[in-house]
Amino acid sequence: MEQLDLRKELKRFYSPSAKKAEIVEVPEFQFATLSGRIEPGAEPGNSPAFAQALEALYGISYTLKFMAKQRKEDPVDYPVMALEALWWVEGGEFQIGRKDNWCWQAMILQPDLVTGGMFEEGLAQLRKKRGDGLALAQLQLERFHEGLAVQMLHVGPYDAEPATVEKMEAFARASGYRMAGRHHEIYLGDPRRAAPEKLKTVLRHPVERLDA
Repeated sequence: MEQLDLRKELKRFYSPSAKKAEIVEVPEFQFATLSGRIEPGAEPGNSPAFAQALEALYGISYTLKFMAKQRKEDPVDYPVMALEALWWVEGGEFQIGRKDNWCWQAMILQPDLVTGGMFEEGLAQLRKKRGDGLALAQLQLERFHEGLAVQMLHVGPYDAEPATVEKMEAFARASGYRMAGRHHEIYLGDPRRAAPEKLKTVLRHPVERLDA
């Protein structure tokens, strides 16, 4: 059985330094994804819609993994990748301190061996087990090209991210870029198991030239 070590192959994009920011060219990847918004008065940790989205994303990701591993011809085993999310607000300023106006796109990277037909088959298997809930109905297999971006590993609670974002912004400007686009988080730590001060989150922002 072929072993596909995605975490090793994509280490540059999923294991950056916590000591300094860097500019990277992020290739086009394939994701299982769906979008929504945080309910008024809620935040990501207690949002029903976001929780349902994560359940659907992990459900399809593990289903696809086992489908690839158990197929009769050319079986492949690979790890389920980390949860990621893009965050933004519509018609206002994105502020980490205020969470109940955030829009989100949650996603988990899928290897290129996952085809559209395979994805639909995986969804059908999930529906038989769980029923066709709203989150499953919204799941899509999409390609996403982030392009040139600044990134850095944040270690600590999510509410302390602004300090890391400031370092990223300063590094980007010193390198001749400005941050643009949506705030991107990749969750390497599990908040249900890790102490807040030990959480690890890759922070990433697209950048554009200052003189553009």
